[in-house]
Amino acid sequence: MDLILKYFPDLTEEQKQQFAALYDLYLDWNSKINVISRKDIENLYEHHVLHSLGIAQVIRFRPGTQVMDLGTGGGFPGIPLAILFPEVKFLLIARIGKKVRVATEVANSIGLKNVAFRHARAEEEKRTFDFVVSRAVMPLADLLKIIRKNISPKQQNALPNGLICLKGGELGNETTPVKNKATLWELKEFFEEEFFQTKKVVHVGF
Repeated sequence: MDLILKYFPDLTEEQKQQFAALYDLYLDWNSKINVISRKDIENLYEHHVLHSLGIAQVIRFRPGTQVMDLGTGGGFPGIPLAILFPEVKFLLIARIGKKVRVATEVANSIGLKNVAFRHARAEEEKRTFDFVVSRAVMPLADLLKIIRKNISPKQQNALPNGLICLKGGELGNETTPVKNKATLWELKEFFEEEFFQTKKVVHVGF
């Protein structure tokens, strides 16, 4: 929890309580339904919560923004972002029902009012959003094909509407087809922990 406050010191008391509650909730749910590697649960705040908040280092969503978290693995990056941006609406969607269930239960337990959930494949979701966020669920080109239909033409944020995803490693091949529209940020520029050395945020505008 100190790690979150190190980079996001201006949280409200409610946000602090919500972030602080995540560890015990995920520890409990993970013992029943494996959404985070058992070895990795002790790194929840660094590898999952703070990693998710890397998106907040490149964009501060304006109130009223609509965001879809595609392939939400137990609620990442959607739940940490929903805590940080209480006036933004999030839809967390995944094709694995048990992961949706964990994310739903965690959100309900901490009183998140700005999230909705759907157990479905991304191809089935027809509504439009300002942004689709995702954490390394598939190659960029495949992701962009699926979500093109979901991006709203109405702009209201500093970055153009589109895809914002968390990726790791070498992305040259993935970004080549969209290099004119893609912007990359290195998370090591924002977070000093070793884990973030190879992690990136990628934005592709529409």
